[in-house]
Amino acid sequence: MSSVTFGEALRVWTKIGCLSFGGPAGQIALMHKVLVEEKKWISEERFLHALNYCMLLPGPEAQQLATYVGWLLHGTRGGLAAGLLFVIPGACLILLLSTLYALGQDVPWIAALFFGVKAAVLSVVVEAVIRIGRKVLKNGLMVALAALSFLLIFFLEAPFPLVVLGAGLFGLVASRARPELFPSVAKHAAKSKGAVIDATLEQRPLPKPTLGGTLRTLVLWSLVWFAPLALLWVTLGRTSVFTQQAVFFSQTAMVTFGGAYAVLGYVAQRAVEHFGWLAPGEMLDGLGLAETTPGPLILVLQFVGFLAGYRHPGELTPFLGGLLGAGVTLWATFAPCFLWIFVGAPYVEALRGNRRLDAALTSITAAVVGVVLNLALWFALHVLFTDVGERHTGPLRWFAPDFATLDTLAALLAALSAVLLFRTKLGMLGTLGVAALGGLLSLWL
Repeated sequence: MSSVTFGEALRVWTKIGCLSFGGPAGQIALMHKVLVEEKKWISEERFLHALNYCMLLPGPEAQQLATYVGWLLHGTRGGLAAGLLFVIPGACLILLLSTLYALGQDVPWIAALFFGVKAAVLSVVVEAVIRIGRKVLKNGLMVALAALSFLLIFFLEAPFPLVVLGAGLFGLVASRARPELFPSVAKHAAKSKGAVIDATLEQRPLPKPTLGGTLRTLVLWSLVWFAPLALLWVTLGRTSVFTQQAVFFSQTAMVTFGGAYAVLGYVAQRAVEHFGWLAPGEMLDGLGLAETTPGPLILVLQFVGFLAGYRHPGELTPFLGGLLGAGVTLWATFAPCFLWIFVGAPYVEALRGNRRLDAALTSITAAVVGVVLNLALWFALHVLFTDVGERHTGPLRWFAPDFATLDTLAALLAALSAVLLFRTKLGMLGTLGVAALGGLLSLWL
């Protein structure tokens, strides 16, 4: 379906999976840099169109965005490759770190290496916000939508999908009275006009989705999701810790709007108080591990699944129990992501170019700028400061960093990375490498 070979795509998806640090903001920025600017596989407009849809879904939006683009490139096998390779590197590292954690050990050089990379990712995130903002915020209304989106999420903790959906409804309604205020994103994406996916689909458009095809896809991927988990129920019984994990994390996968942080409190409470899998405070340790490794932050659930299986292995050894627990958790968490994309993406693509919905898309895209800015600011605060407190005044919530805990080394590495990224031709990979080296050198300083 495209002039990009499957082998080339595998290499790029592997690279993205190994470098996807920084949570959703860093991961979206990385894919924008690689897929839109460097490889020119997908246009700005189509990239944002896909991102808008993924923002509405439960689960990790960046992993789903990778799956979507992989599907556009090479169909189902492309989506599977992109989605799996986005997760596998981080999952392997979380498995290693979870094992070391369970054994009471620590590896300082790993933390130092990832510390440097996270500082560099901050500059990549800032660049992405600037680039996307310049191409999307073309008038005062678009700027206001982005600002309102940011304020609602950052200060009122509004769910991402609710903000994005509200922006779309606003654009759909308001454009009837003032259509000139909703400039199409496509008009401002001329630099990406020769993108591989877009050029290919102009010659050979995607087939229109049908009800029969949708139902077949829905049934197939529902079986992929539930059949292995049902097998656990039959073979191990409903009281097995692995069966409990299958049910609990499948339920969680359907309500994880807003990413890992939105579901952290709920999972921690159930894992500690109801199931007894973790001790109080261990969820935050797992989140710390997930934040230092590539891949979706929702991989913190793999840490929970590993410890649950390690401590309650049944007839297995503790390590095999932990391995099975981690596997069950990963399956229940990420199998639904492929279901959402393979069922919904054909319809999302079919809606492109619909004039009635163009204004809604433009409004959603502006709101997504505010969403990404919120993610970027949260990430920056937690990279640069050791202590970031959460404050509340009535319905308002904000973060108050303790300026005495400013991490000078992180700030220097972030500043150096920004200079290398914006002012030199070293490129993103070289910049990340220099920052990683700086993190390692910090062990000996």
